[in-house]
Amino acid sequence: MSGLIAAGAMAAALSTADGLLLTLSNALSHDMSFKVVSPDMKTHRRVIVSKVFLLFVAFAAAWVATRTPADIIFMVTAAFSFAAASFFPALVLGIFWGRANRWGVSMGMICGLVVTAYYMSWTQPWLREVVFAVSRAEPITLWFGIQPSAAGIFGAPVALLVMVLVSLVTPKPDASTQAVVAGLRRA
Repeated sequence: MSGLIAAGAMAAALSTADGLLLTLSNALSHDMSFKVVSPDMKTHRRVIVSKVFLLFVAFAAAWVATRTPADIIFMVTAAFSFAAASFFPALVLGIFWGRANRWGVSMGMICGLVVTAYYMSWTQPWLREVVFAVSRAEPITLWFGIQPSAAGIFGAPVALLVMVLVSLVTPKPDASTQAVVAGLRRA
């Protein structure tokens, strides 16, 4: 019975990882290669680029999994922290504030990620040693007692502030984009 439960848990983990791997590689190949680098790329070429990105992402994930001396709970909470510092402010402003534009959202997401990554890498002992080459014996000062895995609490307000400021100093979104936002609010 234990073997069946373990097999079920392993199957669930692998299917989740497979879906995330495919989503990430397809998003990278579509958004980076097709939309930015070569908009006139043929379909068979896009498939090849997508498979190359799939291999790259898979090897990168395997490398991180073997090199990172962290427990799974930190990794999961860190992922949620990064999402809170980037996607959450973008979703909130994107739906509830019609003035948000791509420049504001992009810059806000980047700034939120940078603040979150900085705090997390400066206050997590093994990350501090890897990123900043500081000994684990050096004392760590937490901001307001917030643990490194909850670093998104600092990144989210920064992201919101940057999104608003950059959106205000750059051109408004076009009418069709504002119509989509208005439709989302009505739904």
